[in-house]
Amino acid sequence: MKEKINKTNVARLLDKAKVKYELIPYEVDENDLSAIHVAESLGENIEQVFKTLVLHGEKSGHFVCVIPGEHEVNLKMAAKVSGNKKCDLIPMKELLPLTGYIRGGCSPIGMKKHFPTYIHESCQEFEHIYVSAGVRGLQIKITPQDLIQQSRAQVCCLIDE
Repeated sequence: MKEKINKTNVARLLDKAKVKYELIPYEVDENDLSAIHVAESLGENIEQVFKTLVLHGEKSGHFVCVIPGEHEVNLKMAAKVSGNKKCDLIPMKELLPLTGYIRGGCSPIGMKKHFPTYIHESCQEFEHIYVSAGVRGLQIKITPQDLIQQSRAQVCCLIDE
């Protein structure tokens, strides 16, 4: 018998938009919230498991970067695409009040308010990618095009290749 997965806000928003996706549960390790752990748990290619980062630029304010899981965001590239001279990741304590999500469960879809969103161009190399469904232990398998459309993301280069 298949365990019933509770729908997250992200899933409800995708349902409302009539977007095809799959909810994929995985085992959470509180000591390892990395996308690498998620990819290993899912048995998926780490290049297809994307993490959602929230940054703050001195001109634009908050914005979101969605990048392949084992990479670090290049802050210079992120600043440039978002119209800033410099930017930084927000402090962890600001994540929940700002987005409604916790670390390890931050999704580019369904934040408390929409922030400019940028997704790394490598997402387009895959038929589908994974992003957080908005809670730890649950990923959404979605086509890059649907994710780009639903998060109103701009595709660009955000990591050192």
